[in-house]
Amino acid sequence: MAERNSTRVTEFIPLGFSIHRKLDLILFLLILVVYTLTLVGNFGMISLIQLDVLHTPMYFFLSNLAFVDLCYSSSIAPEFLETLLTQCRSISFYACATQLGFFLNFLILEMFLLVVMAYDHYVTICSPLLYRVIMSQKACMQLVVGPYLYSFSVALLHTAGTFQLIYCDPNTINHVYCDDITLIALTCSDTSLKEVLIFIFAGFNMVSSLTTILISYLYIVAAILRIQSTDWRYKAFSICALHLTAVTIFYGTLIFMYLQPKSNYSLDTDKMASVFYTIIIPMLNPMIYSFRNQEVKNVFGKVEKCYGLPLTNFK
Repeated sequence: MAERNSTRVTEFIPLGFSIHRKLDLILFLLILVVYTLTLVGNFGMISLIQLDVLHTPMYFFLSNLAFVDLCYSSSIAPEFLETLLTQCRSISFYACATQLGFFLNFLILEMFLLVVMAYDHYVTICSPLLYRVIMSQKACMQLVVGPYLYSFSVALLHTAGTFQLIYCDPNTINHVYCDDITLIALTCSDTSLKEVLIFIFAGFNMVSSLTTILISYLYIVAAILRIQSTDWRYKAFSICALHLTAVTIFYGTLIFMYLQPKSNYSLDTDKMASVFYTIIIPMLNPMIYSFRNQEVKNVFGKVEKCYGLPLTNFK
């Protein structure tokens, strides 16, 4: 052990996908297209909300979700694209720590922003007359600042805990990016405390956020079923459908990754699922929330008329 510890790791080598060079280039082009759509979609969503009259709490939360998706994807995609293009797979010790910190921060933040949006829908459907009182500007800021502070604190704790460990050769990470689980498998140090922290915080974040969303929607569905008007019932369901779609895709991917039976576990499948929820989902969210949303379609129409932009095909 002393001999192993004598050589400290100063960089890591994410292995990515062990595929042919030509397939690497195809994957590079696919990820580049997806990442470009992510940037355009989320920047566009933030711009539309800031420039137009979409200043309700729902769109305030949605603009924050778009910002998180933008940062979430950007914490992984550029480094992954560089690896695919240049075949230079090494990443420095501190760059790896930075990537892990940003990834954890925005992953946890996305979870709890989805909770906040579920709560917003709950108040909209279940207490419409008190909506403006409950969802005041101060309350909305508190609902957003809370997850930002919590996610930053947890990400900092985990990143510091991971990178205060001693790493020895080999320094190859069998993943597409610097992931907490794969990193601690490389350490020479005792990881029992770190593993307990991962179990506690991952379990709490996943269970508490998903449970809160499900309870919110149980109350929402009960309230909708009591609505007599078919038109109002349809409108209430349409308000929640977009958010439920995003929640299903996001949590469905996480559940698939972490709750699949060990007998069915495949590292390549795990890598593909990781790429899906770090790069694909941030691209899908602006599409889900914009192209099936009549208010956003109306804003597209206004922008098209004012600036002569050919946005009709995107509506």
